[in-house]
Amino acid sequence: MKTENENNANQNKIIESVARLVSDLCFDGEYKNHTEYLTEIFEHLLETESGDSRSLRIKMLSCIRTSKMVAKALEPFSDEEIQKACVQMINS
Repeated sequence: MKTENENNANQNKIIESVARLVSDLCFDGEYKNHTEYLTEIFEHLLETESGDSRSLRIKMLSCIRTSKMVAKALEPFSDEEIQKACVQMINS
């Protein structure tokens, strides 16, 4: 029984952390444009000698993919809806 309570407490902490992350993203206000920003930055970096690295390119693509996933997941909701949901999750 104790382990089950610990698991629930850990899950709640994870959910609270994700809610704080999403809340912080919304305060930035430009999170929906981050994919474009990252792409622009990476395109310029790739033109340099240091950008000619396979492992660096893989990391850049991973960042863009993650950014797209976050933006797509939050796209249907307004900033106000997201913020309200985050506050509710953090306070639960």
